[in-house]
Amino acid sequence: MALSWNEIKDRAIRFSKEWESELSEKAEAKTFWDQFFDVFGISRRKIGSFERPVHRLDESTGYIDFLWKGTILVEHKSRGKDLDKAYKQALDYFPGLADYELPKYVLVSDFARFRLYNLEEATQLEFELKDLYKNVKEFAFIAGYQKHVFKEQDPVNIQAAELMGKLHDRLKAVGYTGHPLELYLVRLLFCLFAEDTSIFERDQFRDYIENKTKADGSDLAQYLSMLFYVLNTPADKRLSNLDEDLNAFPYVNGKLFEETLAPASFDTAMRAILFESTALDWGKISPAIFGSLFQSVMNPVERRNLGAHYTSEKNILKVIKPLFLDDLWKEYEAVKSSRIQLIRFHDKLASLRYLDPACGCGNFLVISYRELRLLEIEIIKTLQKGQQVFDIHELLKLDVDRFYGIEIEEFPSQIAQVAMWLMDHQMNMRASEEFGQYFLRLPLRKSPNIHCGNALRMDWQSLLDQLPWDKKEQRFDYIYGNPPFVGNSLMNPAQKADMEVVFSGVHGAGVLDFVTAWYIRAAKYLSLPHDPDFQPTQTRCAFVSTNSIAQGEQVGVLWNELFNKYYIKIHFAHRTFKWSNEARGKAAVHVVIIGFSNFDIREKRIFEYQDIAGEPHEIIVRNINPYLVEGKDFVLSSRTKPYSNIPPMSRGNSPYDNGYLLLTEYEKENFIEAEPQALKYVKRFLSAKEFLNQINRYCIWLVDANPAEIRSLPLLEERIRKVKIFRENSPGVETRKYATTPALFRDRNNPDTFVLIPRHSSEKRRYIPIGFFDKSFIPGDSCMFIPNTTFYQFGVLTSAMHMSWVKYVCGRLKSDYRYSASIVYNNFPWPENLSEKQKKDVEDAAQKVLDVREKFLNPTENSPSHDLTISLSKKASLADLYDPLTMPPALVKAHQALDKAVDLCYRPQPFPNETKRIEFLFELYDKYTADLFTKEKPGKKRKT
Repeated sequence: MALSWNEIKDRAIRFSKEWESELSEKAEAKTFWDQFFDVFGISRRKIGSFERPVHRLDESTGYIDFLWKGTILVEHKSRGKDLDKAYKQALDYFPGLADYELPKYVLVSDFARFRLYNLEEATQLEFELKDLYKNVKEFAFIAGYQKHVFKEQDPVNIQAAELMGKLHDRLKAVGYTGHPLELYLVRLLFCLFAEDTSIFERDQFRDYIENKTKADGSDLAQYLSMLFYVLNTPADKRLSNLDEDLNAFPYVNGKLFEETLAPASFDTAMRAILFESTALDWGKISPAIFGSLFQSVMNPVERRNLGAHYTSEKNILKVIKPLFLDDLWKEYEAVKSSRIQLIRFHDKLASLRYLDPACGCGNFLVISYRELRLLEIEIIKTLQKGQQVFDIHELLKLDVDRFYGIEIEEFPSQIAQVAMWLMDHQMNMRASEEFGQYFLRLPLRKSPNIHCGNALRMDWQSLLDQLPWDKKEQRFDYIYGNPPFVGNSLMNPAQKADMEVVFSGVHGAGVLDFVTAWYIRAAKYLSLPHDPDFQPTQTRCAFVSTNSIAQGEQVGVLWNELFNKYYIKIHFAHRTFKWSNEARGKAAVHVVIIGFSNFDIREKRIFEYQDIAGEPHEIIVRNINPYLVEGKDFVLSSRTKPYSNIPPMSRGNSPYDNGYLLLTEYEKENFIEAEPQALKYVKRFLSAKEFLNQINRYCIWLVDANPAEIRSLPLLEERIRKVKIFRENSPGVETRKYATTPALFRDRNNPDTFVLIPRHSSEKRRYIPIGFFDKSFIPGDSCMFIPNTTFYQFGVLTSAMHMSWVKYVCGRLKSDYRYSASIVYNNFPWPENLSEKQKKDVEDAAQKVLDVREKFLNPTENSPSHDLTISLSKKASLADLYDPLTMPPALVKAHQALDKAVDLCYRPQPFPNETKRIEFLFELYDKYTADLFTKEKPGKKRKT
């Protein structure tokens, strides 16, 4: 057992006094270092050797004064000698050492002085012998109190996972597969962590492999099986004649080593991989980080992108801080001045239960446990202020058994359990360092409750039903996590079947992403009846989700169900941000975080992102609607037509032609040169790409064409024939249906005037580029169009007011806008009771926007030079004009004038920002459609 810091300091003082008196006599270096390591409760003979021979680069042989492989190299000199030269001499030994032997520290001394070099952090510390007691914590790595700083980008995380991946592949190649292989690797993972985090003696596992097994690996599996058996056997139950080195390993328990596995088989290369793994400092690897990396090694495809699905600690904190951590710290600050209240708060903290119903490798649970243990340490420090801590075991109440997880795959569920134990041990070491007493929970008497199963089919409450009753109703206090990011079109058959079960009877559920099933299951859990004999638990939930559940058509389906059936209230929300990590091949998904329950709270929090890859700012609001904006609880329904008196919006024309009715600029010129009479059938075709990038594209438009004229044009007739053949041979039933009219597009919309809106547009643009066209243009199916519109309607649609609506309610493709008629356009609240002047102001401002655009899209020599940011020799495109980096000042000014004119159609004062605009629009929508809103059921009140 490690010594307390107080004991180490006392030993350091005695050591210094004894050797200060010895320095005048002939001092013995070996005795000096034996006693130095004894200060920290370590036997020098067990960890390394004196005068280790090593070959230098000049092929001469040197002798290292003392080497603890992989940890520290000591170079000792006589009193008064140059320590710089001693350090240089120590570095000269490095080329002769194996990689796993290279030290992390170099310590040089002349009896009277110490100089410690931390090679990983590139720091050094020098002090005199008499001051050793002041610097003992610098040698925490010797004493077993090593303090690690976890870095998400640390290469050791990737290196460790890759080594385990190699070992996995080798074992699999020899036929060791499935459950035994997965559990075997998890056990090895535990052993590697254990010897670098003071669960085992330092290098105990590595020395056992090095000293007991043959170099060819032929007996390695046998010795590992013996080790696994010993780790699961209490000391008093072990064989009396057990090998001394094997018997030195502690009893672990925790069921990790309980199952008897078939022995594996190793060879020289496999033993070398395992031995190389022991050279890494596993104490530097956060269990939260490595769990996901380790899971990735099981899949060769995922291994190429190691870390692609790892959830960073920073993002996990975005969930747990507003869900429970912030409130718990506030409560601690409020009660810390009262000992009685603080003790009660400590008891409460230790009684809370946490569930992650999609826990994977346990990242969320591990980070939660760490943060709560840190809070507990602060509680104990406050309670014990001015008092000596006699028994830390009695003070620490929080344990891993209050944490529950559900994971559908067995291997990550096993990793999650081990990761929780490892984090528990690391926090025990933190408490040991804080209170000066060594604290180790071995054997493991409590376990995290990680269940392998399908969370969408399991009864979550059943995880608690076997617990003994206490004074509080047995419910989870917090349910949270990061369910799978799977879009509705990407689900596999099993996931689709799960969705059908969860959303049975819910109209329109086919549009929902997979993550929404966890919202319904959580809402059902919240609605479970409470036992009248107990104080009810107010469970709170939070999930990371694809941002599409707060946009577009999914909102109406999901939140109607959550509001109407389960009476859900949103407590906090992170609006769309980029969920990513620092690993290679990092996954970048655009997500939201929504915290909710079935009771209301007074203050709610919205975390808004100006930059989706940046940091949020917090807004306190009265209510959060499902679009994650302050406002009443309602959803926009999918409408087939606008509720306002405006023209309907339609999707553009789909050719279904395999390209035979479409022409590039070059093809059009050749076609017309060969058949000039066909010119009258050629029109400009507008797809989103051509519209945004000013690319000329054409189509053959034969609506109401004379059949005799078509037959007189053989090239045109040949194109039609090819369309017919393509449609007849198409695997699509819909396409084959149109083979009877091969001269025509599927759709035949050619209005006199129309507004064109691309269906998809970059969210980086301040405005979606919108066009105004006449009958000579044909809108393509990658765009939406509104026939027979006015300049006033064009002006409103291209204004900041409409863009605010788009940003909050339209669907997204990643973060790009996905414009729709049924949700965005048909629900948009248009201004009412306009004066002619207001309408004319918008029309004039809209015309100005088009005029300024034209100067850049088709510049002439007469264009004012100050209006142009692009050379007259090169035309700009709408993509150029609406790029936020290159948008011309003249166009910015024209849009600002239009924005003001549109704002004044809604109210007498312009809106100061987008937030005020969207809040106003939601209130206006509320007013326009009050009778269509979802009502609360009579007699059913929300809980407050």
